[in-house]
Amino acid sequence: MTFPLASARSPRLVHVAETGSTNADLLADASAPHGAVLATLSQTAGRGRLDRRWVARPGRTVAVSVLLERGSLPVDALGWVPLLAGLAMRAAVASLVGPDRVGLKWPNDVQVGGAKVCGVLAELRPGASAVVVGAGVNLTTPRDELPTDSSTSLRLEGAGGSAESLADLVVAGWLDEVLAGFDALAAAGGDAVSSGLHARVAAECSSLGREVRVELPSGELLAGLAVAVDEGGRLVVRTPSGAERSVASGDVTHVRHG
Repeated sequence: MTFPLASARSPRLVHVAETGSTNADLLADASAPHGAVLATLSQTAGRGRLDRRWVARPGRTVAVSVLLERGSLPVDALGWVPLLAGLAMRAAVASLVGPDRVGLKWPNDVQVGGAKVCGVLAELRPGASAVVVGAGVNLTTPRDELPTDSSTSLRLEGAGGSAESLADLVVAGWLDEVLAGFDALAAAGGDAVSSGLHARVAAECSSLGREVRVELPSGELLAGLAVAVDEGGRLVVRTPSGAERSVASGDVTHVRHG
């Protein structure tokens, strides 16, 4: 497989038959240029947020990572990269299954009809000279092979084509959005508001206006109404007491009633 569409978006796209982690491999590659991409349809040791194992069915999912050189971008601005990556993947998925049912659960889980189709993990290179952003997308996974009951795949949501063709389309669409958004953020000196990134995330984030439970890295559970994404990219949760807390990282669950 050559990823013809996606290869046109990157100065160097490498496809491997199998690897443990595309993020780990790209982080370890000191020669990787800005925009370098590593992709596979068989990732055996992927990880998600909170260091959870990410289950990928060989030949039915794509794992892809892109390296973004920080350049003159302030280190603090790199906190927006995971949200940018999720926003970009939402657009790529929407182009394949239609936009109406595709949501972005803060910070970067892409859902179709409330079921997860993609997760994103960003990791800094030592010294913060670059960030590697990885995404895992369920392509043709049938329902009985999905990792959880709250997962889905592009095929189950109506996208046609082989796993290889779907991988090329979704990676190409994702790279278009990620690279353009990163360039815009850099041009704005890392200011997510003036670059338009803050407004786009706030507009597309399906968590806003929802009752949520947030599992914080400390293990604390926070419950309340998600009311905003602040200018630092944090999720603002209004607790039942009326107090508002800004969450920088955590695992969000949308609370369903009835």
